[in-house]
Amino acid sequence: MGGKLRFTTPMLFSIGFVSLFTTGGLGGIFLGQNSLDLYFHDTYFVVGHFHLIMGVASIFGIFAGTYFWFPKMFGRMMSEGLGKLHFWLTFIGVYGIFLPMHFLGMAGNPRRYAQMTEFNYLQHLQPLHQVISILVFVTAAAQLIFLVNLFWSMFKGRKLRIIRGKQQR
Repeated sequence: MGGKLRFTTPMLFSIGFVSLFTTGGLGGIFLGQNSLDLYFHDTYFVVGHFHLIMGVASIFGIFAGTYFWFPKMFGRMMSEGLGKLHFWLTFIGVYGIFLPMHFLGMAGNPRRYAQMTEFNYLQHLQPLHQVISILVFVTAAAQLIFLVNLFWSMFKGRKLRIIRGKQQR
């Protein structure tokens, strides 16, 4: 009768999935209104909304499943510390990348343009584009933490103990 929620790496990625899907879904409310969608449709607002829901949220679900099922597949544990570092860098990184895109879209920043410097009305938004670019590299580097954790744990991770058919972590 008294369950205890443990914030392990798979749980963090599961909660992150719900958070990202909900946040991205809130953007869908605005895009569902014809009067607002006419303005937002060709802006970064759509890019931020789409990538939060279809891209990053689903990847968080994949990470949650990988961290959860890895011990059953390989008989070894992944590093919890590296997993949590991977989660926090990725979680903060993707919010730092895609939430500002909503603000860029509200400011009228068009999508499908390779260079924004020709638009004088967008010059004040260039620092935000630079921050997003830096966060992309940080978030991509965080995925290297996952790969190191994955491959190192396959061969050198702590072995599971099996006691009477139950998995002991």
